[in-house]
Amino acid sequence: MRRLLLCTLPAMVGIAPPAFATATQSPDSRPASAAVDSAGPSAGPTYADLVDLTLASPVIADATIRSTTRIKGAEAAGVAADRQRLYVEADVTALVRGQAGLPPRIGYLLDAPTDERGRAPKLKKARVLLFARPVANLAGQVQLSAPDAMLPWSPAIDGQVRAIARAVVANDAPPAITGIGNAFHVPGALPGEGETQIFLIAAGGRPVSLSILRRPGEQPRWAVALSEIVDEAAGPPARDTLLWYRLACGLPAALPDAATAQLDPANAAIAREDYGFVLAQLGPCDRRRGGAATVSAAL
Repeated sequence: MRRLLLCTLPAMVGIAPPAFATATQSPDSRPASAAVDSAGPSAGPTYADLVDLTLASPVIADATIRSTTRIKGAEAAGVAADRQRLYVEADVTALVRGQAGLPPRIGYLLDAPTDERGRAPKLKKARVLLFARPVANLAGQVQLSAPDAMLPWSPAIDGQVRAIARAVVANDAPPAITGIGNAFHVPGALPGEGETQIFLIAAGGRPVSLSILRRPGEQPRWAVALSEIVDEAAGPPARDTLLWYRLACGLPAALPDAATAQLDPANAAIAREDYGFVLAQLGPCDRRRGGAATVSAAL
């Protein structure tokens, strides 16, 4: 008897051979629209959600689900009471990200939410975006990067994900922010005039800094520099870009005391105020991902 091979993950999302004796074929139960109704109103993923998934996924594929098979018994151990473990086969329409490529048909495990009658959603023929990683020595098998790493395909989401996938591998891709170094504030000649510079700590030791310029009677202006040279003509990053994500989702909520330890109290207070201004201008790093429940909420 062939046994189902599972990778142990906290999210209980794993891999399986394309055939196994212990599984039974799941009937197509709820239509796709019913899955939406039972889950209630749900907004789509935010830009930050999509970047999170893209960064975690060496493989991203546009695919159409061909079949689902329910997995029972020991191979479904640990699945929550309101979930069903399914082995999913999908036909690949396009490879969005992935160096090694994919075969025309792939398989993966999915813990799908069930309705009040315990039925899994009807996923057959659904077009989806899969965020996954390859499985060593198992051609045609992938492992979802997260419980909610299967999204309903749409032109808007597809376009965003493709743009993000290009941005993260670009030569000038902004690095992840890992902390804050030193902050400085230099008062100007006039009351209310001055400039604050905040040096960030970034992955790979790359230089990243924020500059905030104050002039009397004007709103502060700020910019971000990704080199040792601060371009005075530079401005803040546009929202929903990779640089915006790195800052809005990577900066701490407050300027650490160590960053202003060398400043006198007055200049330190202005530096903290300027840092708060930058955070307010960036806006929140909105995330809506809710785990496995979102896997089929919009399918």
